[in-house]
Amino acid sequence: MSQTTKRALEASLKKLLLEKPLNKITINDITEDCGVNRMTFYYHFKDIYDLVDWILAEDAAKAMEGRRGFGTWSEAYLDVLHQLQDNKTLVLNVYRSVGREQVEQYLYRLLDTILKDFADRECHDITVQDADKQFVVDFYKYALVGMTLEWTRRDMKGDPKQMVERVSTMIHGDFRRALCRLSSGSLKIEE
Repeated sequence: MSQTTKRALEASLKKLLLEKPLNKITINDITEDCGVNRMTFYYHFKDIYDLVDWILAEDAAKAMEGRRGFGTWSEAYLDVLHQLQDNKTLVLNVYRSVGREQVEQYLYRLLDTILKDFADRECHDITVQDADKQFVVDFYKYALVGMTLEWTRRDMKGDPKQMVERVSTMIHGDFRRALCRLSSGSLKIEE
């Protein structure tokens, strides 16, 4: 019952977001729409932003289910951008409200998982300390989140495929090179 109620609250919030911005939606609006009382809402969530966090975490988990088969990070990143477009109303409403950080955290969780998986595959023939691997993952994760947030700020205008192709062309092979450089312990900057 609990998961069903959470899903009903999620559906109501998403429906209401089609009508008005997040900061104009009340808990009363959500509970009236899905036919539960306020106490039921508070049993599951402390406020609307807690519900949004749960929705984004659930979406991130769903997004990663069975999607480890991507051949490249760019295919996985393109998939993330398409998922954002599929939930454009929710993402833009959260981004434009006081919940921008929630969108960032959602993206960090998604991209961290994708890039760690890719780093593990890239390190199959080299030895890289976990901390060094995480450093490389973080570097690319923050770059991609920054690009994604800017794209989101611009109302997701622009073709995601073209954006991914440009980023991929720009950093082609650098992910592995960074891991290889750190594997030898030398942090020399090549000229």
